[in-house]
Amino acid sequence: MSALIVVRLEAATGHVYVLARFSYRGGDPYAVQVEFLDGANVLARWHFDRQMLAEGLHRPVGEGDVAFRPEKDAGRDELRVHLLARSTDRQEDAVVFVDAGALRGFLHETYAVIAVGEESLDLDRLLEEFLPR
Repeated sequence: MSALIVVRLEAATGHVYVLARFSYRGGDPYAVQVEFLDGANVLARWHFDRQMLAEGLHRPVGEGDVAFRPEKDAGRDELRVHLLARSTDRQEDAVVFVDAGALRGFLHETYAVIAVGEESLDLDRLLEEFLPR
């Protein structure tokens, strides 16, 4: 299942609106994949912990590469997402704001697929993927 949500990307010169595709699969029950799009082109792809996304709507969570915190001001109810990308020669960060109502709706749909506390992983299958044969 997936949802398209317009997000606001903060830039040094102001802000830019970008389309983001939030996706959830029962086969990976702990993760939400987000693709930031420019038309048909994927600008960036991130995987977020579903529980952290939900908690970030209520309190600051995360550190390091990803952090979430609620933002409520000037009539806005949003989730602030701070992303940090590191490579061998540089470090870049981005701040994206997601409408909290749209995100809550998406998360509600994911809970219909797999409820909180009902997540599980097939560890044998996971080990087969990582271990050489």
